[in-house]
Amino acid sequence: MSTARTPSVIFDLDGTLVDSEPNYFEAGRRVLAAHGVLGFDWAEHTEFIGIGTRETLEILRARYAIDAPLDELLAAKNRFYLELARASTDVFPEMRRFVERLSAEGVPMAVASGSSRAAIEAVLEGTGLAAHMAVTVSAEEVGRGKPEPDVFLEAARRLQAAPGDCVVLEDAPPGAAAANAAGMRCIAVPYVAGTSDEPAFLAADLLFPGGQREFTAEAAYGWITGAV
Repeated sequence: MSTARTPSVIFDLDGTLVDSEPNYFEAGRRVLAAHGVLGFDWAEHTEFIGIGTRETLEILRARYAIDAPLDELLAAKNRFYLELARASTDVFPEMRRFVERLSAEGVPMAVASGSSRAAIEAVLEGTGLAAHMAVTVSAEEVGRGKPEPDVFLEAARRLQAAPGDCVVLEDAPPGAAAANAAGMRCIAVPYVAGTSDEPAFLAADLLFPGGQREFTAEAAYGWITGAV
C-alpha cells in the first residue's frame, strides 16, 4: 500500500466498533416471545450477525409463520433495542483507540451499518464515537443490505472518496463480502469464534483470525498507513 495517501475508513458498527450483539439478541428474543416463539437462543441469533435487521426479521417471520406485519416487528425490535442500547453499549477498547488515532490524524471516517438510523445515532452518541464520524449510513437508506455493496458505496459517496480509496472494517462474512463487492479493501475482525476460515474472511486484505482479542489499533493503523 502506498504511503502517499491514507485512505478513508468505513466501519461496520455492530460487532465491529461496539459489542451490541447481546442487545440485538435480547431485543429479537423479546419480539419473538411476544408472538409465541420461545427458545430463540444465541446460536440461532449468530446466523444473522452481519445481516440487516429488516432482512433478519423477514427470515424469522417466515420461519416461524408470524402473522404480524414486518414493519410492526421491525418497530418493536428497534424499540426494545434502543431501550437496551441506551442503558449499556460497550465499545471494544482497541477499536476506540484506533478511531481516536485516525481522528487525530484527520482521516475521514464513516459508519455503514445494517442497523436503523435511530439505533446508529443512539449508540454513537451514547459511546462518544459520534464526534469522530463524519458520515453515517443505515441500510434503511439504500436499496439492498449486506452482502450487497450498497451501504458501503453510499458511505464512500458521502465521504467524496473513490471506493478503491476506502478501507472497510467488518466482523461478519456478509459485511466482508459487501466490502469486496464494493471494490474496497477490508480488515476482517471476526466476531463469532471459529469463523475466520469463511471464504469472505479469507478474501480480506487483513485478517485478525482471533477477532477482537487479537486486533490492535497499532497493527491496523500500521497496515492502513503502509508502515507494515
